[in-house]
Amino acid sequence: MNETEREAIMREIAKKTAVYTLPGMDDVVVKSLTYNTGYEELAMDVYYPPPAMGITRPPVAVVVFGYPDPPGAIRRYGPMTSWARLIAASGIACVIYATNECAENIHAVVRHIRTNADSLSVDGGRIGLWAASASGCVALSALMRDGALKCAALLCGFTMDLNGSTLLADAARQYLFVNACAGRSVDDLPDSVPMLFVRAGREQFPGVNEAMDAVVARAVARNLPVTLVNHATGVHGFDIYEDNELSREMIRRVLAFLAFHLGVQA
Repeated sequence: MNETEREAIMREIAKKTAVYTLPGMDDVVVKSLTYNTGYEELAMDVYYPPPAMGITRPPVAVVVFGYPDPPGAIRRYGPMTSWARLIAASGIACVIYATNECAENIHAVVRHIRTNADSLSVDGGRIGLWAASASGCVALSALMRDGALKCAALLCGFTMDLNGSTLLADAARQYLFVNACAGRSVDDLPDSVPMLFVRAGREQFPGVNEAMDAVVARAVARNLPVTLVNHATGVHGFDIYEDNELSREMIRRVLAFLAFHLGVQA
């Protein structure tokens, strides 16, 4: 796949939205801000819970990116904005950011949130990650370097190659995403950060489920706090492509996982 082909695919994805809605999504407050990477300012949007919820210092879920996107265009795509509104309507502030160095910029974003929690009006001590598809390995690499994160939810995520496999490395070269866990293992993950893996039983991309299965098996062997939800009939990106009750139930489970582990009261 070349850049032109990838851009065509991304244009189509940009038109999609999550197949689930919540009351209050239209009342979410969005602020367009910037964060400092250490050598430049990049854009980020913060989605705050609706004022009617009365949450003054919400926890934060950061939407992780696996593709470089310095202009920040992807953060305005339908799937991203609809998920951000769902998360905010669940009582959690959601941050979507522009990125040029995916594996590094996620740390700059988290650092910025912690350092500026007061001015951002969020709880910098309760930060989790949300990732889908090619962003999965970036989220896992972030957990390996920052054990203070509270949780991570991965949907149909590319994770990491284990046991001599090169399937994800091959996919990263083909689809041009960042293979942030290259050379790493499940043993590099922290002991106490809850992780949710949502698996699509009819996954179309070679290697995704094989890698996820190996990661989850090793995580269970280590007795890590891992949850696997197997959506047996789902395809990759079911949350935007399959408008049915099963898809909506999977989305509800992701939101419930984030809310529970980020301390949002039901």
